[in-house]
Amino acid sequence: MAFADNLKQLPPVSHLSGLDLLDERGATVASIDNKPGQAGSLAVYNFLGQHFGAITPLAAQTGLELYAEHTDDARANPGKHPNIDRLLALIESGARLSVKHRFSVD
Repeated sequence: MAFADNLKQLPPVSHLSGLDLLDERGATVASIDNKPGQAGSLAVYNFLGQHFGAITPLAAQTGLELYAEHTDDARANPGKHPNIDRLLALIESGARLSVKHRFSVD
């Protein structure tokens, strides 16, 4: 399936303003905001965090499958898709990241 089709299968993220990714020491290493250009990644990382409890190498592999055609583009163009690059690096290093949700306030 294409990335756009995969996104339709993921839980909604309208209740989130974003999320932070924390390393094993609890330091924020990245943030993904709920805004154009990042909303798809927010949905992917939110799902991975919910389903796996953290962004583990196994979760990262699932994430690469969800990103579908963008994963091949990321491999061919390092730096173009930093959220995919991060998943590739996690698989390589065996590291894990915790997910800290930031909720929208109405």
